[in-house]
Order: sequence, then structure tokens, then C-alpha cells
Amino acid sequence: MKTIAERLQSALESIAQHCTALNKSPQQVALLAVSKTKPVEAIEQAYAAGQRLFGENYVQEGIEKIHSLQHLNDIQWHFIGPLQSNKSKAVAEHFDWVQSVDRLKIAQRLSAQRPPQKAPLQVLLQINISGEDSKSGVTDNAELLALAEEVNALPNLTLRGLMAIPAPQQNEEAQRLVFNQLHQLFELLRARYPQVDTLSMGMSGDMQAAIQAGSTMVRLGTAIFGERQKNT
Repeated sequence: MKTIAERLQSALESIAQHCTALNKSPQQVALLAVSKTKPVEAIEQAYAAGQRLFGENYVQEGIEKIHSLQHLNDIQWHFIGPLQSNKSKAVAEHFDWVQSVDRLKIAQRLSAQRPPQKAPLQVLLQINISGEDSKSGVTDNAELLALAEEVNALPNLTLRGLMAIPAPQQNEEAQRLVFNQLHQLFELLRARYPQVDTLSMGMSGDMQAAIQAGSTMVRLGTAIFGERQKNT
């Protein structure tokens, strides 16, 4: 059985291979280790192997890990799950990034609740590119541009780009078609806001297609931490 350090190295090598094939630098694609449901000890092992970006889906679980690992002060914590209004204060106070901003109300609350001594909260706008009822996110270009303009004006947030979780596709060509749509939206946003530099798309099953389409950040969980242990 591979260790977390070995899995992490394999993931980084895979990213590097995909980038090299496209004449891109591997440094152009960041790896976000999705550590939801994983114990603090697993994060510590990934950290010891050089990983610094971690993503959490659940507010309380993420905050408990942030407190437990506050001595590792160069970890960058990303909140990547759906965010309810009653949880926004806790996220604004503890996380460095929020990748799942999908409406103005949430953005306004995050800005108002960000502690003044902290740097601005880095945010991505979530796109519901597949139009799934079960997922959050902006669904059309006009809505995206309006939200981006409003978020960009908020004082304690920095708009950095887009995030999406497309519906599973039948093959890599279909994956690329969806990711190319996302990349076009990203370029549209980047043309308007010079600080926009992050396109978070691609997971274990579609990472290659995402990188080909211009992803700057892939989100991997099981590939690094292994399968979630089932209760016996």
C-alpha cells in the first residue's frame, strides 16, 4: 500500500507529465489536496511531503483542522463546499480562500465578516457549467459578469477566478468540450480583472482534459489520501 507521500509524488508527476506534453510549466498548475473526512494525521503527512494547499468541504470539520494545525502557519486553506449564510462568518474568519461563491449575498457576508487584521479573502465564483439542479453555481454569462462586478467591488475580498464541478462525461473529448467552455468564461473574466489568475477545475477522473483546457488548479482527494475507510 502506498504512503500519502508516495501518492502525492505520483500526483505531482502526473500533473508534470500532462503539462510537459502541452509545453507548459508544471508550476502553472497548482495541486489542491482535498482533505475532507481525512484525519489531521493524514494532512500532517502530506504537509511533511511538501503539500501546502488543502481543501475542505465542511465548515466545522475544516475549522477543527485549522485549529489543530495552526502551528503550520504556511498552510493555505480553501473552502470548496456549498456555503450557507449561517456558516459564512466562520468561513470568513478561518479560511484563506473560498472557491464556492455563487451569489452576491454570500459574498457580501464574507466581506463584512472578514476580520480586519487578516488579508482579503481570496474568492472564486462557482460556475454550474452543466446546469445540474443538484449543484450550486452561476448558470449564464450575464449572471457571471454581474456577480463578478459586484464581488470585485467588495472591500475585503479579492476576486481570483472561477471554479466548477462539471457533470461526469462519457469520454475525454466530452470532458474537454465542457472544460473549454469554462476556459472561455475564465478568459472573459480575466480580460476585465487583471488580478484574475485561477481556474479551479479537474479532479482525478478528468484531470488530463482539465489541464489541456487551461486549468490552473486541480483538486485531488482519493488520489493522495486513499479511499475513505468504511465503518465496520
